[in-house]
Amino acid sequence: MNMRAPLEVSRTTDSAHPLPDRAGSNLYTTDTQWAPLLQQYLPADVYAHLQPYLTRMGHLAGSRLDELALIADKNPPTLEHRTRTGQDAQRIVKHPAYVEMERVAYGEFALATMSHRTGVLGWEGKLPPLAKYALTYLFVQAEFGLCCPLSMTDSLARTLRKFGAPELVDKYWSQLTATDFDDMAQGAMFMTEQAAGSDIANTQTVAYPQADGSWRLVGDKWFCSNPDAAFAMVLARVDGAPAGMKGISLFLLPRQLDDGSTNHYRIIRLKEKLGTRSMASGEIHMEGAVAYLVGEQGRGFVQMADMVNNSRLSNGVRAAGMMRRAVAEAEFIASERHAFGKALQDMPLMQRQLDKLRTYSEQARTMVLQTAQALQRSDAGEEGGYALLRILTPLIKFRACRDARKVTGDAMEVRGGCGYIEEWSDPRLVRDAHLGSIWEGTSNIVALDVLRAIRREGSLPVLQAHAAQLLAQTHAAPAFLTALRSALERAAAFSQSAADADAAGERLARQAASGLYHCFTAIAMAWEASRTHSSERMRWAQLVLLHRALPRDPLQDGGIPADWVQ
Repeated sequence: MNMRAPLEVSRTTDSAHPLPDRAGSNLYTTDTQWAPLLQQYLPADVYAHLQPYLTRMGHLAGSRLDELALIADKNPPTLEHRTRTGQDAQRIVKHPAYVEMERVAYGEFALATMSHRTGVLGWEGKLPPLAKYALTYLFVQAEFGLCCPLSMTDSLARTLRKFGAPELVDKYWSQLTATDFDDMAQGAMFMTEQAAGSDIANTQTVAYPQADGSWRLVGDKWFCSNPDAAFAMVLARVDGAPAGMKGISLFLLPRQLDDGSTNHYRIIRLKEKLGTRSMASGEIHMEGAVAYLVGEQGRGFVQMADMVNNSRLSNGVRAAGMMRRAVAEAEFIASERHAFGKALQDMPLMQRQLDKLRTYSEQARTMVLQTAQALQRSDAGEEGGYALLRILTPLIKFRACRDARKVTGDAMEVRGGCGYIEEWSDPRLVRDAHLGSIWEGTSNIVALDVLRAIRREGSLPVLQAHAAQLLAQTHAAPAFLTALRSALERAAAFSQSAADADAAGERLARQAASGLYHCFTAIAMAWEASRTHSSERMRWAQLVLLHRALPRDPLQDGGIPADWVQ
């Protein structure tokens, strides 16, 4: 009997596999821009001290954290209302993968407490804000959802310390800033109501004073992330207070009362969200919940705004990190995958596409560095520090969060059909990126806040003066420096005109914010390029100015002018 030989199936080796997989890469050491930039913005001793921590975070973000994030995304938290014995005891059940990520973020790296304690990560004093954001920038490249509770815990502690009565701070501070994960308390912010999203003045939750100095809150909050947090900042209208913003006050709401019982509010349900599926968001019904006034009565929104602005900066950092992850994935695929006899990165259209993605991503990275530096100056009480922070924060929140939606989508295309499959990071990045321009103020609200900073804080001249200092230290072609100065002058004049027009100028808010963002980031990127001697970064700065700030004919080539290049 004639037997046919078994069919031999050829198998490609991993090194020659047609689907490149970047899993296991260190997201810090493979990023050629991050270390040189941090070296320019951080004090030399802080930079040196952080290197092993940045390397460790980069390793985790490219391996274990990325694996955990994929698992947690597919296994969202659930809400249990009763115990198996019938006791009425609500709890949110988090997947072990999410809890493991919490231990890394809250415990190993102390991202929520780093700005409030000395001795974190072995540093004798208090680390600058950029240390936290540099690590978060890496962490978020693996996991976005958990970064919301991290930011709210950090921001709640900051707001409580800034406005809370000393006895209130003393009572809860150690819980909020504990470095042991099993001992620490997480924070949240319960602000949104069905009738009061961006219109905070329409808040319906009512606060009733009690004889012991506490308050009782009654009402519903519609969108509450991290709803089982140990503490939440809540906006409510004091009983009998006038209508409008002046009637709104800020309160600290503990989850557990002093006697160990659960406070009088319930989680009604958890939201089924497009993105950030790993992290719980829910609806809260307060039934006379015990709370404590934070700061001055009737100034709740002003005080909450401090927490919101800090969260907006964190939101911008997260958008920048997600863009970096998306671009890095696209660059890796383009370098490893071949088609029609060429590596994708050697094809002119792919080169153009990658450059577009890089300019968005690098603009956001520069804004992270500049805004973190402004935060440090503001907290130190330096002249102009607060005014600069007040305009840079809404700028990064507005533009970087919107750009992240485009970058993550376009980077997915580079991977091709596999990029649409949930086994890869691309779909999660796309879904999560859409959140940034919604939470902590929609794009319209944040763009209007840029005009508000110009009108009320006098931020525009401070921004211009800071940009002028950067330009004075930038070594570049004279024609390019002239173009940078001219563009910022035009953007500033346009923005000032919009701010002066009050309500009539509101329709120009987004245009003004975009113009300032593009012109300022081009200047800051050029300054960075001359400091790090990076011709690549200088070219990106030129592309930002040319394609995102200056008028151009869409039917012309649009290459970088010859006299811009030294």
